[in-house]
Amino acid sequence: MQRAQDFCVVFITTPSLENAQQLARIMVTEHLAACCNVVPTVYSYFSWKDALHEAQEALIVVKTHREHLEALQRRVSELHPYDVPEIIALPLEASAEPYLQWLREILRPE
Repeated sequence: MQRAQDFCVVFITTPSLENAQQLARIMVTEHLAACCNVVPTVYSYFSWKDALHEAQEALIVVKTHREHLEALQRRVSELHPYDVPEIIALPLEASAEPYLQWLREILRPE
């Protein structure tokens, strides 16, 4: 049986709400993610090409299986408008059992 640690949470920033919604729909419909939450506005401060940049972005919080992570990263990179998209995966340490059961049903490993 798959454990919580077999899943991960992925953070992806995008330049707009519309772009985040499009990516979220694609990840879920292509079964790369069980669920995506879109946070419409985050304020990002980052270094790029030796300069401080500030941007208003949207954030996608993705729940997926670790075995789908490589395909998810590849697909997002294909569709993302940034040269270097932020795709950060963190391991899922624990979750309520009913939620884990739902993840297992939706995200059967390949």
